[in-house]
Amino acid sequence: MGPPKKFRKYDSKAGSDRSGKKKKVEEDVTIDLVEDDNGENAGVPGAAMQDAEKNDQVPEDEFGAKDYRSQMELKPDNTSRPLWVAPNGHIFLESFSPVYKHAHDFLIAIAEPVSRPQHIHEYKLTAYSLYAAVSVGLQTNDIVEYLQRLSKCAVPAGIIEFIQLCTLSYGKVKLVLKHNRYLVESKHVEVLQKLLKDPVIQQCRLRRDGDEELLASALPNKPTTALASKPGEEKPANGAVPEDISQFYQQLDKDDEEDETTDITAKNSAVAFEVDPDKIEVIQKRCIELEYPLLAEYDFRNDTINPDINIDLKPTAVLRPYQEKSLRKMFGNGRARSGVIVLPCGAGKSLVGVTAVCTVRKRALVLCNSGVSVEQWKQQFKCWSTADDSMICRFTSEAKDKPMGAGILITTYSMITHGQRRSWEAEQTMKWLQAQEWGVVVLDEVHTIPAKMFRRVLTIVHSHAKLGLTATLLREDDKIADLNFLIGPKLYEANWLELQAHGYIARVQCAEVWCPMMPEFYREYLVQKINKRMLLYVMNPSKFRACQFLVRYHERRGDKTIVFSDNVFALRHYAVKMNKPYIYGPTSQNERIQILQNFKFNPKVNTIFVSKVADTSFDLPEANVLIQISSHGGSRRQEAQRLGRILRAKKGALAEEYNAFFYTLVSQDTLEMAYSRKRQRFLVNQGYSYKVITELKGMDQEPDMFYGTREEQGMLLQQVLAASETDCEEEREGVAGSAGGAARRAGGSLASLAGADDALYLEHRRSYNKHPLFKKFRY
Repeated sequence: MGPPKKFRKYDSKAGSDRSGKKKKVEEDVTIDLVEDDNGENAGVPGAAMQDAEKNDQVPEDEFGAKDYRSQMELKPDNTSRPLWVAPNGHIFLESFSPVYKHAHDFLIAIAEPVSRPQHIHEYKLTAYSLYAAVSVGLQTNDIVEYLQRLSKCAVPAGIIEFIQLCTLSYGKVKLVLKHNRYLVESKHVEVLQKLLKDPVIQQCRLRRDGDEELLASALPNKPTTALASKPGEEKPANGAVPEDISQFYQQLDKDDEEDETTDITAKNSAVAFEVDPDKIEVIQKRCIELEYPLLAEYDFRNDTINPDINIDLKPTAVLRPYQEKSLRKMFGNGRARSGVIVLPCGAGKSLVGVTAVCTVRKRALVLCNSGVSVEQWKQQFKCWSTADDSMICRFTSEAKDKPMGAGILITTYSMITHGQRRSWEAEQTMKWLQAQEWGVVVLDEVHTIPAKMFRRVLTIVHSHAKLGLTATLLREDDKIADLNFLIGPKLYEANWLELQAHGYIARVQCAEVWCPMMPEFYREYLVQKINKRMLLYVMNPSKFRACQFLVRYHERRGDKTIVFSDNVFALRHYAVKMNKPYIYGPTSQNERIQILQNFKFNPKVNTIFVSKVADTSFDLPEANVLIQISSHGGSRRQEAQRLGRILRAKKGALAEEYNAFFYTLVSQDTLEMAYSRKRQRFLVNQGYSYKVITELKGMDQEPDMFYGTREEQGMLLQQVLAASETDCEEEREGVAGSAGGAARRAGGSLASLAGADDALYLEHRRSYNKHPLFKKFRY
């Protein structure tokens, strides 16, 4: 991710001028940034328009890097200080500093991580990251003072001004649900009076008979049982730590403990006004535009309207330190804050979600993105909590349990947003679901929520608190910032390499295998259209042979291997040719479960082929090898999600040795190489490195390898050229678990019909002329 770009002041009259088509080169440059190119600024705080580097006019050195030596004078004891704060809002942290533990936890709360390799970490201050800092209890003065203490040089005045601008108004207004009434609450009377002068908010306000201008919002000072540090939890080392940093850090810890044991609003200290539940979304948008974003909190301990559910964690459920820390961010003040927790794949996001449900102890809704994930979440609840089958209800296309009496409902995004006709049973379940007040909604793979269809879930389901879980808080369409409004701020984000070093996730060797294009394939690649080109470099015989060799090599080692392909034509061809099971969109739920169970427990099934339906929520802890033969363009998120399929900690493996292997097979001199570079950016920023392999030793001596002769390669080329346009396309989203799909048109040509390119005769694809009487009988 490059340096932050200049934000432009929004002008509603000029919005249409910026809504034109983007150039292709611009997409490549701005892919990581939240831009304003489409003129849609609804729900964006004014502070987000401010530019942290407005005065960042500095000379460059001979290498083109910014030279701050003349502007940033080092402190005398700079060697004991761990970070630099640059005038452009970027912060650079020394991971080898004795104060690293202090600084890392602080920076995670106030800034967005940009790049975290082994020795130097880069963070970036943004309006939304500072909003998140205030939402977890940090004050403006604390942020500025601690940055001053940690920095090797004085914090630039422009950065201090930016922090004050972004934080002074945040956290002053809260949205609380009490006794089934939505209240906009604040300790600052003047703030609420200012909001009530806005005509949009006036329309959202709900008045009842006898209500005063502002309601008193009294809360008892009731001690909470929020998660606290265990005695054996690692504490920061004090050796070589400056005394001012150590004292200030202890003061912050003390403040956090006070927040955890005392409610944040003293009795009779807050005032509020009631709003219409149907206009919650409108008032949230408007308050953000007025730079008073509503902090969504749920006072679940004092909720006497919604019944408690009988659920607790089992004694065997032991939280890891980073899981406890993430949950303390959510429940630190005795209420449930809505927000997003980011943990690597395989790091125990499910246990975090189960613990959150057990803490709130109200009706819970869990939203997943596939039927397989629904089954896995049910098993996670039964594994870690006291919930049994009678408490858990599944609502999918193939499993519709009766919801009456259930306290936990697990379903998919597509089931909730389905707009077509439903069965009578599904319709009754939907009516029951919409009539409930859910205590907490757990949104698995929350990065899918900004999609136009899935974000409708939040208007259909009424909930008190929302917890988003994901490993990759990024999207290629720049809509990830919408989560700040749709769900809430980012509460916590873990460091991948730190978890790997402590053995919480597997130690992975990433490799990029270069496969030369065969001359005949490359000749056709240069003249074909884009879709056919993609199929040609995926079906490259060299890539097939490399995949076959790696599968055999790791099977001999006793490894469990997953092979990914976005292209279904290639997926079926590879799997059938190697005689391996495969899973893709139309595969039924029962068949998927049967294949996955065999992969987990059958020693004879060590390799499976899967399409993009397995990118997320497929829990396969036994897998330790992943081979990628086809992918979705330059998607960084997909690369990280696929790596997550093998990130589960391996039993009996040494932390110092590689115990998982991630191969990406790339056809040389094709567009696939450019895509591969883009895909790797997120993982490289997390500290991973890719090893380039140009030759697989031993492949030439491997017996019975396919496509070793020119004749076999020529026959494969003919099959690829004969493939229809539909075969050339990647699998589309939304077909998971369905046996059929919408009607589609098959591509072809007259030459194909005549057999000039050895294609199959395609006349059977055309509909026959039938008598009108028989058109009703379709099979």
